[in-house]
Amino acid sequence: MTLLILTKRNIKIFFRDKGLFFTSLITPIILLVLYFTFLAGIYKESFLNNLPENINLSTEVVDAFVASQLTSSILAVTCITVAFSTNFLMVQDIANKKILDITITPIKSRTLALSYFLATLLSTLIICLLTYLISLIYLSIVGFYMSTSDIFLGLLDIILMTIFGTALSSLVNIFLKTEGQISAVGAIVSAGYGFICGAYMPIASFGEGVRNFIMFVPGTYGTSLIREHMMNGIFNELKDMGFPKLVINNLKTSFDCDLSFFGNNVSVLTKYLVIIISTSIFLSLYILVNYLKKKRR
Repeated sequence: MTLLILTKRNIKIFFRDKGLFFTSLITPIILLVLYFTFLAGIYKESFLNNLPENINLSTEVVDAFVASQLTSSILAVTCITVAFSTNFLMVQDIANKKILDITITPIKSRTLALSYFLATLLSTLIICLLTYLISLIYLSIVGFYMSTSDIFLGLLDIILMTIFGTALSSLVNIFLKTEGQISAVGAIVSAGYGFICGAYMPIASFGEGVRNFIMFVPGTYGTSLIREHMMNGIFNELKDMGFPKLVINNLKTSFDCDLSFFGNNVSVLTKYLVIIISTSIFLSLYILVNYLKKKRR
């Protein structure tokens, strides 16, 4: 009962706090602005440059391809950045001394820590699922090629990445204590995460050293999963149009649907395992840090 009350309290505060709520939406808004200014042109040019010279596609197919890449990028980044913003409530309670009012009661520290985690997970999931729904509506307007299985696999990807983002943000934010630290971490995550996970620009567009570094970032594999399932339908459409298998495979590699770890192809199962194992590690460390803090007190 105590856990439920604390979780509901944290969720309500997040959605009522306009500052926190707006901060959580900054990255999707930034990505949309970037798209309408120059990302759309870059995505389109990159796609057309990867096609053989003698192949012409309709505007609808090209726009659907670019839209699928855009929406997958937004979703991959949103699952992480929103989790960080939602979890800032934990830091605000510490910075504003509200945590003293809570801890003065006989509430167990593990119950309090779990309430922040669950509230972050549920709040982030609400926003990410809403973003996913809007993305599907947008794709249906531009050009919808996703199958039913791709839709549900995309849903699974978003749920897993939301849990991953919640575990990561919980581990990082537990060390923050001031509003200034919140602002710094929020700015770094919002501006940098999309680049180091391959969401803003395909990994192939970076130099070899950067590509190798990105392959050690767990979020890269989550981005690839979302992108693969969001774009699978358009690749099947290209296949039905008679595109050579080699061309389609090159496109999948160029746009990070297929990943290679130092020359070894990464299977879909391996991508899921990387996300699940990384989430387990971050969550275990979060529990350990909470335990050590309790012991120190």
